[in-house]
Amino acid sequence: MAHAFVLSGDTVLCRQMPDGWWPWQIELPSSRNNSDEPGYHVGHVTLHESLSPHHWLSNSTADNEDAQTFTAQATTAMTYDYAVAHGVTLPIIAESSDSVFVPYRQLMTHLPVALSDQISQAIQLLGWQADTQFCSRCASPTVHANQGERAMVCPVCRLRQYPRVQPCVITAITRPNPVTGELQILLAHHHRHGQQKLPPMYGLIAGFVEVGESLEHAVVREVAEEVHISVSNIRYVSSQPWPFPSNLMLGFRASYADGDIIIQEEELSHADFFDLSNLPKIPPKGSIARDLIDQIATEQGVLLSH
Repeated sequence: MAHAFVLSGDTVLCRQMPDGWWPWQIELPSSRNNSDEPGYHVGHVTLHESLSPHHWLSNSTADNEDAQTFTAQATTAMTYDYAVAHGVTLPIIAESSDSVFVPYRQLMTHLPVALSDQISQAIQLLGWQADTQFCSRCASPTVHANQGERAMVCPVCRLRQYPRVQPCVITAITRPNPVTGELQILLAHHHRHGQQKLPPMYGLIAGFVEVGESLEHAVVREVAEEVHISVSNIRYVSSQPWPFPSNLMLGFRASYADGDIIIQEEELSHADFFDLSNLPKIPPKGSIARDLIDQIATEQGVLLSH
């Protein structure tokens, strides 16, 4: 029996569970469980599972041996409009019910890594379909490729448009406190985090990789552009798919080398080095920015409370 996640933009249809909101796995009509049918239509995509089995464990499961393991059954994702148009049976959706659309950013704080990545994959693919319904070369309407290939094909000029991933670098920069010797991390308040949130959220230096440059060069350039300092000992740590709009975040660590902080005012409102024992509000768990900060704090024996 085939199941699907249902999305609306970057929100996911979820149901209330004891440990928070979890994505619904909607049973599809038998007519949609046909192996001869193309892998997707506009508004409906096939998903790949990723990572090893332990990445399907939730945070609560990892801490509690008696907790149930969540195993994803959904193999596809579709938009709400597609589900309605194709007669997919949906639960009652209302603010007062146990079924609502929940933003991805809210879900990622407690979903297993593999499930979070699968939802990210769905958001990116559905968005790509919506943006490539016309040929970028001759403007003719496109059709989906045959044989399950993820491509939108122009029937006139035969241009094939594939999903594109935009690589970004995000860097945790550390140094000893010049006075006390305690390890500090560079954090910045970005304009995109909004001024209305109190206390303000501080994150890491990040930016897109440009054509013709290496990842390491992108780290050096973005740091120089945003805070006007130089770094050394650049090393890769991990990555995370990020569906805003279709990024692959590549996480790095680096050491402060030289320079005084001068912020790029178009991007940042403030940036400084903070002691690990006295950090401002930082990104939530589930984000690669938080993973990098947590890794550094753990190495230093610092327990972050938020």
